Amino acid sequence: MTAELTSAPPTGLPVDWDLAAATGARLVSAGPSVTPEEAAIEVTRLRDGARVGEGHVRALTGLGAGLPVPEADVVDRPGWIRSAVDGIATLLEDTPGPRAPEGLVGDAFGRVTRSAAGLQMGTLLAFLGSRVLGQYDPFGGPEKAGRLLLVAPNVVAARRALDVEAEDFALWVCLHEATHRLQFTAVDWLRDHFRSEVAAFAGGFDRTASGAVDRLPEIVKAVRRDPPKDGLALVEMFQGPEQREVLDRLLALTTLLEGHAEHVMDAVGPEVVGSVSTIRARFTTRRRGGSVVDRLLRTLLGVDAKIKQYEQGRVFVDHVVDVVGLDGLNAVWTSPDTLPRRAEITDPAAWLARVHG
Repeated sequence: MTAELTSAPPTGLPVDWDLAAATGARLVSAGPSVTPEEAAIEVTRLRDGARVGEGHVRALTGLGAGLPVPEADVVDRPGWIRSAVDGIATLLEDTPGPRAPEGLVGDAFGRVTRSAAGLQMGTLLAFLGSRVLGQYDPFGGPEKAGRLLLVAPNVVAARRALDVEAEDFALWVCLHEATHRLQFTAVDWLRDHFRSEVAAFAGGFDRTASGAVDRLPEIVKAVRRDPPKDGLALVEMFQGPEQREVLDRLLALTTLLEGHAEHVMDAVGPEVVGSVSTIRARFTTRRRGGSVVDRLLRTLLGVDAKIKQYEQGRVFVDHVVDVVGLDGLNAVWTSPDTLPRRAEITDPAAWLARVHG
């Protein structure tokens, strides 16, 4: 269960990606103990689950007919971290970084900044690396064409903690990740659109930082008057109008993608995953659980915001499918203009009125 490390390309943002990968791989725990035989069985189970799962997803959604189904990569925790570093670096490679002083001082400033950012990124990925079950990276793999990763130790750990059937749980996880792969492979404009939006958001950091300094007294007053309910709300206070618009579009898109995957895995589940109701109930409880320290870290890292995305996105997709069916929902994939806006995620009737008249 290993993944080969490919060298991360340089990016505009000052991050030492090699240090990030090394730090994350060093800090993350190895995962549950399994025998070589158990490990081999799990690898086969997950690879088969990804292939079979995508077939079920295509049959339900009507997306991706005739496209090849690439084999999933089953990795360990350090393997996921290395792949994540490579994918993030590729995604941000054209993003301009903040300006540094020129000359020797600027060079020293750049080295310190890159090292500090690399350490922070590695620590973050070590935390996430023990929790992520799977991920589709649209910019990973050979020729950066996309790569589906399944993190075997985390799947085993979650299955044991939930006490659910192995084949059912593996397929259930694969249904979710196969849906993400199909979103990016069947919708030919989505990958480039996502990348351009991320670049636009990250490219505004420099302007946002200088603008936030000017608006700091105003921000402090606003926080005292009406404290933000979560980390995302606090982040938005520091955004300028242009970057806030991009953030709104990104949040709406990622919430749609997660909600679509949640809907699909549960719509397909009863037909092919016998114990889906048990898995769903126990997994939802696990998402919200954890120790006080774990919950604090999840909040600081935005993981709780991710859970809200699952819930809000699923409600949006469920409502749209109830009204216009899956074919009607598929109108979201027509162009960037038909994607839901952020306000429409919590008001699906507004999206239906705008897109379906």
